[in-house]
Amino acid sequence: MEYKLKDTTSKDAFNYGYLLKRIYPYIKPVMGRALLNLLIAIPLGLLDGVMALALKPYMDFVVNGTPDQTWSFLGKTIYIQTFLAAIIPFGIVAFALFQGVLKYASNYLTDWTGNKISNSLKVALFKKLTGLDPQFYDVNSSGLVLQRFLTDPETASKSIIETLKSFIANIFGLVGLVAVLLYTSWKLAIIGVTVMAIAITPVVFIRKKIKKVSNATMIVGGNMTTNFNETFAGNKIIAAYNLQEMQNEKFEGQIHQQFDLAMSLSKRVGWMSPIMYSVCSIGIALVMAYGNHLILTGQLSAGSFASFVTSLLLLYKPTKTLGNSLTSLQTTFVAMSRTFELFDLVPQITSPEKPYAMHNLEKTIEFKNVYFEYEKDKPVLKNFNLSVNKNETIALVGNSGGGKSTVVSLLPRFYDVTSGTVQFDGIDIRNFDLKSLRDNISFVFQDNFLFSGTIKDNIMMGNEGATEEELEKAIEMAHLDEFIDALKDGLDTIVGERGTTLSGGQRQRVAIARAILKNAPIVILDEATSALDNKSEAIVQRALDNLIKDKTVFVIAHRLSTIKNADRIAVINDGELAELGSHDQLMMLPDGLYRKLYEMQFKNQQETAAV
Repeated sequence: MEYKLKDTTSKDAFNYGYLLKRIYPYIKPVMGRALLNLLIAIPLGLLDGVMALALKPYMDFVVNGTPDQTWSFLGKTIYIQTFLAAIIPFGIVAFALFQGVLKYASNYLTDWTGNKISNSLKVALFKKLTGLDPQFYDVNSSGLVLQRFLTDPETASKSIIETLKSFIANIFGLVGLVAVLLYTSWKLAIIGVTVMAIAITPVVFIRKKIKKVSNATMIVGGNMTTNFNETFAGNKIIAAYNLQEMQNEKFEGQIHQQFDLAMSLSKRVGWMSPIMYSVCSIGIALVMAYGNHLILTGQLSAGSFASFVTSLLLLYKPTKTLGNSLTSLQTTFVAMSRTFELFDLVPQITSPEKPYAMHNLEKTIEFKNVYFEYEKDKPVLKNFNLSVNKNETIALVGNSGGGKSTVVSLLPRFYDVTSGTVQFDGIDIRNFDLKSLRDNISFVFQDNFLFSGTIKDNIMMGNEGATEEELEKAIEMAHLDEFIDALKDGLDTIVGERGTTLSGGQRQRVAIARAILKNAPIVILDEATSALDNKSEAIVQRALDNLIKDKTVFVIAHRLSTIKNADRIAVINDGELAELGSHDQLMMLPDGLYRKLYEMQFKNQQETAAV
């Protein structure tokens, strides 16, 4: 399956059996309460029929009856009119209390089971999300990911019990009321039921429109969320470049799109209600006309007719609600279909069936005839060959876009090679257990991500089982001790979302402490000091020196002066290894690419200093 979420088709939106089978494992743990809730829906649906049925004896014996009408019960004579006149008010109160208790129990069980199912589905989806490859995040916007992984599961799972409960209550409401109709007058029942059946048929014609609008709304909603995320993350750029009007126009356009989609669905669904009213009113008129004939000819009592008309009027409510329930149910199934499309996403980078466990790097890392492309037929690396010895520091330099970051991204298998191999100690890294492979590699990026929480939380991510002594040593080696000592809450200081409360140099040193605590044999430094001022760079560089001691190190650096002491420097140009050697060796090549880059950068630095 493609990673592009925008291409969703909700292809199984009408395959109800398949979708219920897929969601059953999440319903199973709460099946007892779910079934109890659905069972409660049955008497709730039938209660309207009980009320309608009660009108018959009330009209026949209380309103139109005579005092001398009696029942014989256990040898006692009961005067019907007096008895029913006394008992019916209490019956109404008892009936209302019983109905209220059932509704409360039903609503509580609906919320409980709905939230439980929703939470289980979200946890499973979050695990799926964290297991996907970086490529998934490359091709999908943050807004669409949030929309698909949060909103759809909510709609799919939380509404399923509510919708099924309403559906069952409406079905049994219809059954109960139709039974009352048949009991009071089968002739009138034929008219009433036929008219109601005609009134509900339009529902079946809107399924595809619901699916189409729901999918389109999901995409627009994702774009809106992305807009919010970008506005939050890029607020300084928006302010610096006066982009407020552009962002406002973009969001306003998305709001209009959402409105148009809502109105499109409303136009196609909204006409159902007036049509139902019109058709039902015709049915009631026909029943009234024929009912009058039956009463006048003595074929129907006034009580039976009152009970029948009441049942028919009450029948409209579940008929209309059933239409709404079917619409909601279809919306739920569309969201459910989209949700299980997410479960069907298969990570392209996984551990083999019988993996090797990587414990350390013993000899070499080798790139052999490596080709790699992000997009088909657009190679980023071409026949790339490089061998790196254990505890060697190798710097990767070259023009922007040449493939430096791609080379280091292949080591932890963020991506897999298109062809060729990357080998650790002669073993293709695709044969290693993925977790053990990544346990042996530490990363320090240019813009290191810090999670919301404390400084200690972020450092301990390098090794959750580290001792206090190991933590303190990592802090000292990262030159964080003075900074932390100056903080009121020390290690328990909250860093804020993305670490925005810390300076760039402080964030880098927290990331370095995290990497030191991990103590992996392979270290990758991707532009780790390029965004820092000279003072911060000097401190961070000392911390990096502690990190890379006795490690196999890959360094990507924009400032060539920072990699002069690397054991070897690999110059990558247009995805190929163009030059390889120490700084002194490469500077001796008259027309060498490295020499040109170094002299150009040195010249620019002199000109900047002169100014």
